[in-house]
Amino acid sequence: MTRLLWVPLALAAGVMDAGAEVVYLQSGRTLSVRAVVDQGTTVVLTLRGGGEIVCDRSLIAKVTPDEVPYPEEVAAIRPPVEPAPATETLHVPARYQALISQSSSAHGVDARLVSAVITVESGFQNRARSRKGAMGLMQLMPDTARQYALRRPYDPAANIDAGTRHLRSLLDRFPLDLALAAYNAGEATVTRFQGIPPYPETRDYVTRILKLIDTSADKQ
Repeated sequence: MTRLLWVPLALAAGVMDAGAEVVYLQSGRTLSVRAVVDQGTTVVLTLRGGGEIVCDRSLIAKVTPDEVPYPEEVAAIRPPVEPAPATETLHVPARYQALISQSSSAHGVDARLVSAVITVESGFQNRARSRKGAMGLMQLMPDTARQYALRRPYDPAANIDAGTRHLRSLLDRFPLDLALAAYNAGEATVTRFQGIPPYPETRDYVTRILKLIDTSADKQ
């Protein structure tokens, strides 16, 4: 059996990042946890959302450091997706306009779309983190962050660029409404339902973004 690896606590820019471990199970699945404690025949996995899992050591193939940071002080401040208010309009804070424009141009994605996604995902709160672990302005999940080699998920420029690249990849596979549904609920879910999933959150999410784009068309 592969020997378990351990990673020390790290400090970056005065902010403490929690020790992060990726657990590779013999089944082929992976799990990102806060900590791993080897107790001989059993292993204790400390979960990010609280609580622990105790499992047989033979179920784990290996444990490696998770390169995506998880700052301890970042609260789960992302509000639940709600139906769009009738008067909602797209307003991009000045400090993010150039970053959105650069990433949009680089990856061929409408800047209004990127701005609308950020509005709904985080409300332009660059330190936002959901209870499921989605991070930053575009609320990227850890797996998505790793997919785009995003090492600073709370850095606005890096987060917007990775999120825009992810949008581009979804738009290459799906029409706009389904690409948005995939951004919210996952590509596999959209493929399984062969359309927008019947989840109120996802349907409201897609409707809200499309409405933001439509109402901002005469302002871009």
